[in-house]
Amino acid sequence: MSGIPGGFTETRLATKEEQQICNAVKNKAEELAGKNFAVFTATKFRSQVVAGINYLIKVHVGGAECVHLLVFQPLPCEGKSLVLNGIQTSKHQDDELVPFKP
Repeated sequence: MSGIPGGFTETRLATKEEQQICNAVKNKAEELAGKNFAVFTATKFRSQVVAGINYLIKVHVGGAECVHLLVFQPLPCEGKSLVLNGIQTSKHQDDELVPFKP
């Protein structure tokens, strides 16, 4: 966790869990970006515990291009789906994952 209560964690390598989150929001990400992604591989992420979890995920979408996704995962007891709150396009693998406003 970060040293700031309520803040985002340090950047970590994505796991199967973050890839599953990306798979679930891929169609919405393509819609918001206005393009289809042949590749959609989570590479890095940061998370923030709120009344659920915010994920900031770097996703490789082909060539040297990445996108950054801001995804909210509600608490399991709420029975709600993941929400893609924002996307930043034209990112690269070496761009930092910086929280952004949706």
